[in-house]
Amino acid sequence: MIRDITLGQFYPGSSWVHRLDPRVKIMVTIFYIVALFVVKDFLGFAIAAAALAAVIIISKVPLRFILRGLKPVFIIIGFTFVINIFMLDGEVIVSLGPLDITREGLRTAAFMVIRLILLIIGSSLLTLTTKPMNLTDGIESLLSPFRKIGLPAHELAMMMTIALRFIPTLLEETDKIMKAQMARGADFESGNIMRRARALIPILVPLFISAFRIAQDLAMAMEARCYGSGVKRTRMNGMKLQRRDLAAVLIFIGFLALIAAERILL
Repeated sequence: MIRDITLGQFYPGSSWVHRLDPRVKIMVTIFYIVALFVVKDFLGFAIAAAALAAVIIISKVPLRFILRGLKPVFIIIGFTFVINIFMLDGEVIVSLGPLDITREGLRTAAFMVIRLILLIIGSSLLTLTTKPMNLTDGIESLLSPFRKIGLPAHELAMMMTIALRFIPTLLEETDKIMKAQMARGADFESGNIMRRARALIPILVPLFISAFRIAQDLAMAMEARCYGSGVKRTRMNGMKLQRRDLAAVLIFIGFLALIAAERILL
């Protein structure tokens, strides 16, 4: 299950989506997430899902690889679905003792699950199609206007990108530690949920030690390359909007207009 987490990973490719300006992809992702919370019916979610499916096809990232990232959050999705079914009052469909399943609860639960799935897939596509350094440059460029009020744009962008970049690394370290302890007789699969949770506690100490070691190695590597905060840094490849970026913006504006029209008219 640990290997199934795709957040923070980059899938190499040369598709149209991969070659888009990172600033465009970041802003499109943000507004797409906002649009998901604006949608209030199934037709709107169908439009959002169709748009996301088109992006996946164009990006040429395997759908199986993307859906694999949903496995670790199945418990959260299932919990969200169950909570919404039983917590909303309305027309009762099925009664299970003191608990009632209502039509309104089913509708809200379906909305929440669909929204959560689309949100996770849409966010994952950003990191899957954008190199970590390009993501850093894009975030820094978008935050640069706030430097006038003292916001450290470069430092914030670097921290956010490092955090995303090392998610797969820490997951790999966790997998190695679990396999090493299983070879020594540890059991992480039998018993109830509480017993499995307690079995994971011995993993935390070596994982923290490994995380601090990785952080120290990274800091030493950055110092060896004379990296310093507050210094105006140059880039080998500057960011410049191309025609494909403008086309992507226009297409996304059309998507937002379609969502707004659907929300107003229906």
